[in-house]
Amino acid sequence: MEENIPGEFKKELGLLDGTMLVVGSMIGSGIFIVSADIARQVGSAGWLILIWLISGLITMIAAVSYGELSAMFPKAGGQYVYLKEAYNKLIAFLYGWSFFAVIQTGTIAAVGVGFSKFAAYLYPPLSDENVLYELGSFKLNAAQIVSIITIVILTYINSRGVKNSKTLQTVLTVVKILSLFGLIIFGFILAAKADVWNANWTDAWSSRAFDVEKGSWMPIGGTALLTGISAAMVGSLFSSDAWNGVTFIAGEIKNPKRNVGLSLFLGTLIVTVIYILTNLMYLAVIPFQEIATAKSDRVAVVASQYTFGDMGTIIIALMIMISTFACNNGLIMAGARVYYTMAKDGLFLKKAGELNDASVPAWALWVQCLWASLLCLTGKYGDLLDFVIIIVLIFYILTIYGIFILRKKMPDADRPYKAFGYPFLPLVYIIIASAVCVGLLLTKFSTCGWGVLIMLTGIPVYYLTKPKG
Repeated sequence: MEENIPGEFKKELGLLDGTMLVVGSMIGSGIFIVSADIARQVGSAGWLILIWLISGLITMIAAVSYGELSAMFPKAGGQYVYLKEAYNKLIAFLYGWSFFAVIQTGTIAAVGVGFSKFAAYLYPPLSDENVLYELGSFKLNAAQIVSIITIVILTYINSRGVKNSKTLQTVLTVVKILSLFGLIIFGFILAAKADVWNANWTDAWSSRAFDVEKGSWMPIGGTALLTGISAAMVGSLFSSDAWNGVTFIAGEIKNPKRNVGLSLFLGTLIVTVIYILTNLMYLAVIPFQEIATAKSDRVAVVASQYTFGDMGTIIIALMIMISTFACNNGLIMAGARVYYTMAKDGLFLKKAGELNDASVPAWALWVQCLWASLLCLTGKYGDLLDFVIIIVLIFYILTIYGIFILRKKMPDADRPYKAFGYPFLPLVYIIIASAVCVGLLLTKFSTCGWGVLIMLTGIPVYYLTKPKG
């Protein structure tokens, strides 16, 4: 039995575990839902696939760029550490602050609510329409309780050691990948219709937007199309996010200099392929109008009903419950390592920098659990996604620009792996992600503006709490 050094992380995760953490954290409920919104924003099959393709490619560019940083700094904390090394403690703190306030906890809350939404399919009393308690304008519903219970259970499993959470992650993610491939293959074999496919691709590039109130399409071009693309990309980018989780747990990965970067590449490649194939299957099975107007945006349910009949709804509900459960396990596991590293730097609650007997930061796990549970009670998870994606993109841009800074700052540092396609590909990512950020601030200022504000409130907090001396 491997000896456990008190206060040290155990290196228990191999390449498969790292890759499954990336895949498992990325695939939540987005791929089952988001295509409806994208279809309404851009209005054609070509644009729908292109948006998923762009999101997949820029995610992969970001992931292989991070490979250089993960090989240079193979320790717990990942992105927080890279920002600290490239810039300074303030920028790193603003990331950690946003990460705790909104990014990770908001995502955990949104994924938890996704789980309860589909649990209510199988057992209706669990839905958000079942209000259990009211106080003024505050309403507590069954779905919120379910999402909080799943977050508490997963936090408990994670607090018992990385081995349990690793096994759960790998098993659930393999089930998730196989069931998605099953859905794609059966969709193509049992439900694909040549006339549906041909009709969907007839005007593949005619861009139009769907007016929900009027129930009709309007042609769009120029600025309106750019606005539509940036709004549509929120969903696809959010569905492709959380791939960086593996960098946070680098302290527990065997041979991190090789395996972290490789996990990032393999994980994002697998997810991109699955996402594109799933959307091609949607287009082979469902008329475009139905994709855009799917009830509660549940495109996968419509596809599954075409494929499996009435059983389809139950199959998808079970798939999404497994998917969101595995997704949250990965998010919960990875998030706590960031607060641990921040606490070690004196930038977070001191207790979060301690490991328990199972060599995991249990205190950090429970603080994260508490805040994510409170965010579940806000019930505004649609807004949470807008809050999250703008801050996430800003810090991805800063981190990838950090590669350029570190090449100048530390020219002789050991770089076992170098960013693929440097400087061209990292620059492409920075330009596209910046354009999406500007588009978001112009189109969704009311929610994205709040996201930026939450991030900026970290500046006075940093100076007030900074260790003196």
